[in-house]
Amino acid sequence: MFAIIGIVAVFGAILAGYMMEHGKLLVLMQPAELVIIGGAALGTLLIANPLSILIAIVKGLIGAFLPGRFSKAFYLENLKMLSDVFVHARKNGMIKLEADVEAPQKSPILAKYPKFLKNHHAVAFFCDTIRMAITGGITPFDIDQLMEIDIEVHHQETNAPVAAITTMADALPGLGIVAAVLGVVITMGALGGPPEEIGHKVAAALVGTFLGILLCYGLFAPLASNLGKQNEAEAQYYQFLRAGLMAFIRGAAPILSVEFARRTIPHGCRPSFQEMERTCKGGAASADAVAA
Repeated sequence: MFAIIGIVAVFGAILAGYMMEHGKLLVLMQPAELVIIGGAALGTLLIANPLSILIAIVKGLIGAFLPGRFSKAFYLENLKMLSDVFVHARKNGMIKLEADVEAPQKSPILAKYPKFLKNHHAVAFFCDTIRMAITGGITPFDIDQLMEIDIEVHHQETNAPVAAITTMADALPGLGIVAAVLGVVITMGALGGPPEEIGHKVAAALVGTFLGILLCYGLFAPLASNLGKQNEAEAQYYQFLRAGLMAFIRGAAPILSVEFARRTIPHGCRPSFQEMERTCKGGAASADAVAA
């Protein structure tokens, strides 16, 4: 939502200021310049990135216009999920979680949390870590190292689309200059013609430079920054899971393990200890009630 408001503010302020100086909007309508810049920018994106990153870019850009996932209600639900798993393991032993981590979709514990199950990488991260703890023969330190490696690899993968969009944004001013140079070439070919025609062609050439700079600093660079912040929020979520798992694997009580996880949540969406305690004791449905 804020991304849409920001884009409207950027383009609205520029157009409003332009019109306040009695500029003519029709002069800015240069489809040929937009085709040159937009097509060339898309081409650079296709040249530099494989299909998997291109798909991730599309998904990331769509996500930039949707509400953020990592809210207080989201974390309360995940705290409740951790509590249920840890309490079950403490009462029945870690070995009883083997069926749950081997088939999480069929787990009577995890099935209560469909939003968590939809996040396939988080499910794999969580279940693989518990699987290592059940297997035995591996120290808590080594399990922590495995989680750190997993988080680092995932973070690199999610940052690839951000780097791709940033590279394309950096290229846009140069592509705007390319469009402007082509406009100058066309203008030079029209020398000797009517002055108004030459003026129109010069204006079209300058619009190319304008569009390149505007699309870079007013649209794609901020969108890349938005995607980067989404990735940071997701990385914080994996640190949240890591903290809770490590505390429990090291022998902490379920409620203390959940508290370790809660402390890693950013302050903007961190529930209080009382909210966490009520949610863990009151059932999965109470997470939404507490957050509300």
